[in-house]
Amino acid sequence: MSSVTTGQRTISLSGLRLNARLGILDFEREAAQPIQVDAELNMGVQPLLPASDDIAQVLDYRLARNAIIDTCTAGHTDLLERLTGVLAQNLMALPGVLGVRVKIAKLEIFDDCEVAIRVETGQW
Repeated sequence: MSSVTTGQRTISLSGLRLNARLGILDFEREAAQPIQVDAELNMGVQPLLPASDDIAQVLDYRLARNAIIDTCTAGHTDLLERLTGVLAQNLMALPGVLGVRVKIAKLEIFDDCEVAIRVETGQW
């Protein structure tokens, strides 16, 4: 029988696709474009078993998903780097989050590849 009672918890949201008003080119200013967001939230050392089966014992990952959607659809942003940074800050503000890794990819900016920016902040 193992006596391990704690572990490092990470919440991961991957492949979230949405349309965002993003970019400096004329066609990017005229209409939203598809992006994909991947995020990891470092919750630090946590009990392997929460004290109860109550959502109040953990970070409800719906909050993270909503923060991503709200941030990325709040209005037009010129630079992908800025949007990625704002999103990282907003996710860091969620209760109990110690570190964030965020990647936002523009899926249709080029015919032959996607472009993405990834940032990491906080504790890892």
